[in-house]
Amino acid sequence: MTLLSVQDLKLEYDGRTILDGVSFDLAQGELKVIMGPSGSGKSTLLRCLNRLTMPNGGRVVFEGRDVLGPDVDERALRQRIGFVFQNFALYRHLTALQNVTLALRHLRRMPAAEADERALRQLARMDMQAHAHKYPAQLSGGQKQRVAIARALAMDPAVLFFDEPTSALDPLMSREVVNILHQLRDERVSMLCVTHDLYLARAAGGRVMFLDQGRIHAEGEVDELFGPNADPRIRAFFHQELQQAQAAQPISPAQPMDGAQPVDPSGPAGSPER
Repeated sequence: MTLLSVQDLKLEYDGRTILDGVSFDLAQGELKVIMGPSGSGKSTLLRCLNRLTMPNGGRVVFEGRDVLGPDVDERALRQRIGFVFQNFALYRHLTALQNVTLALRHLRRMPAAEADERALRQLARMDMQAHAHKYPAQLSGGQKQRVAIARALAMDPAVLFFDEPTSALDPLMSREVVNILHQLRDERVSMLCVTHDLYLARAAGGRVMFLDQGRIHAEGEVDELFGPNADPRIRAFFHQELQQAQAAQPISPAQPMDGAQPVDPSGPAGSPER
C-alpha cells in the first residue's frame, strides 16, 4: 500500500529551480535512500514533504490526503512525520532531556514522568543518558546528532525522514544508525534517508533514488546505480563517493549489536535550534 506519493513537485526560489518535477512513491514499510551531489535539492525535498518549505507546484499525498492543501494542520502532520535534521535543530536553552520530551509533553500531552522515562530510554539507546542534563552548547556535534535521533525515536510517526544521519557520527555510532534502520525496517516503518554515505546506503538495504539538478534521474539498488550507467552524472557521483569512502574506514553491512533491543519509531516536533 502506498503511504506517500509525490507528484510533479516543483520549487523555485529567486529565479532558480530547486525541484523540477520530482515524482516517486513510498510504500508502507519501505525504505528509500536519496543520494546526489551537494546542492541537488535532497534536503529541500524532505522539507517540502512536511511543509517546512512550501513548494510552488505539485502534490504530496500522505496517508491518502494531499498535505499541501490550505486546510492541513501542520502540527498534526509533523507528528506523523518524524524528522532527524542534519543541523540537529535543538533548542539551545533546553537540556538534551528537555529537547527530547518537548514534543511528548506539548503535542502528545504526555505526563512529565512518562515523557522523561521514554526520553531517557532513547537517550540511553544513543549512549547519551549521561549527558541528559547538558545543554547543546556543552555537547559535541556528534552528541547533538544523537540527541536529535533520540528525539525522533521518542515518538510514533508513520514515516521517518533522516537528513544525513551519519554525517556527524563516529564509525561506531554510524553502525548503530544502520542497526536502527534495520530494526525499523523489520517493524515495517516507512523511511526516507538522505545521505552521502555510500556504505550506509548499501548497508541500509533500501532502493536508492539519484537526485541531481532537482530531478530524479534514476532509481534502483545501489549496486545497480554504481555499475555502468548511461548517465555520466551518476557514474561521476558514485566514483567520487567511492574514492572518499575508501579513504575513510568503510562501514560494512551491520548485524544487530550484542544486547540491542527493538526501538520504537518516533519523530521530532520539527523545531529549529535557536
